[in-house]
Amino acid sequence: MTKHMTGTRKEWLTARLELLEAEKELTRRSDELARRRQELPWVRIDTKYRFETDEGSASLADLFRGRSQLLVYHFMFGPDYKAGCPSCSAIADGFNGFAVHLANHDVMLSAVSRAPLAKLQAYKRRMGWTFPWASSFGGDFNSDFNVWFTEEQQREGAVEYNYGREAPLIREAAGGEGPVAEFAASAGTDVATYTRERPGLSAFALEDGVVYHTYSAYSRGVDGLWGMYQWLDRAPKGRNETGLWWRRHDEYNKG
Repeated sequence: MTKHMTGTRKEWLTARLELLEAEKELTRRSDELARRRQELPWVRIDTKYRFETDEGSASLADLFRGRSQLLVYHFMFGPDYKAGCPSCSAIADGFNGFAVHLANHDVMLSAVSRAPLAKLQAYKRRMGWTFPWASSFGGDFNSDFNVWFTEEQQREGAVEYNYGREAPLIREAAGGEGPVAEFAASAGTDVATYTRERPGLSAFALEDGVVYHTYSAYSRGVDGLWGMYQWLDRAPKGRNETGLWWRRHDEYNKG
């Protein structure tokens, strides 16, 4: 016997119509926020960033692959990781399907990580992904876009992520148990090393040969990219989370 509230179809429809008004308001608000994102000032990028890609060495402009817009997903995969972040991996599982649509709408999608290209390529093969994934190994791109921090920054409380400054990482908190420790272990590293990499999304425009930075979002600002949550939010029990239930997609039937 369900413990959830039950009712008649008429009662359900009354409640659903009330909810519909709230959903419509949220949609209108979301449209407004999208418009405001597009109205942000563009910032010219003069730094000569270099990346390693499947096609060889590339500039930031090269990552556009002939399009005028570029969306970069900052994928947590540091040089010391043995596997990509499980959460980033779950988000990236959706990229293959819609990357082709974006590319045919003048928008290129690429993941960027600090791990060497060979590591990214091996993990990409394991996951069965085909979207572009560039290595920024040895460069300042991740640091400049606030998705990688040094050990010194962690210790001194100089990490500025998601437009705010974080407290210093206490040595005792860098180990032990908990969700972050689980994720760090699954990536083959420790908490401090794992959390020096961060997730995010950055958008760029290419106009008259000049690259501009137009938008960046971090932390829960990338929730909308996480396809499984959009489905779960519409399921009868919602996200229904009591812990870290998700895994890389090839790990669900293991142990």
